Parts: sequence; structure tokens; C-alpha cells
Amino acid sequence: MVSTTSSPVHSQVSDWKFVEIWIDPTSEIPYVLLLIADEAEEYKIYDPKENYTVIFASSSYDEVKNFLVEDEYEQVRGRYQD
Repeated sequence: MVSTTSSPVHSQVSDWKFVEIWIDPTSEIPYVLLLIADEAEEYKIYDPKENYTVIFASSSYDEVKNFLVEDEYEQVRGRYQD
């Protein structure tokens, strides 16, 4: 059976452009974060473990990417685009 309810991140993001999945492979259990870009050129990092709370946001992709890389996150191959 498919759920008809939206995920918490779905209610926060409208007109998304792409999603990237990032993991921290140094932790015992890989920790996952979602980088979501919207059509307004806002880039936000969501933490699924914290009920999809935005933990960092910027209008610069490079700034958001640097935030992740500095904390030793690695991008899972590929980008999911709308």
C-alpha cells in the first residue's frame, strides 16, 4: 500500500530543482544528509534523522558543498533532478 501522506521535507520544499544525497562514511553507521536546491536558487541541507530539519542554507551551491565537505561528508554518486 502506498502512503498518501507527504514527507516532512515535501511540505517544506516546493518547485525543487535537484536533490543530492551526502553521507558521512566515517561514522559507525553512515549518516545521511539531503541537499535540495529549489527553483529560487536556494540550497538547503536537511537532516532526515532530525525530522528533516534544515541544518544549513545558502544561495550559493559552493558554500553549501563546502559545508558538507568540511564535515567530511561525501556525495553519493549522482544527482536526482526534477
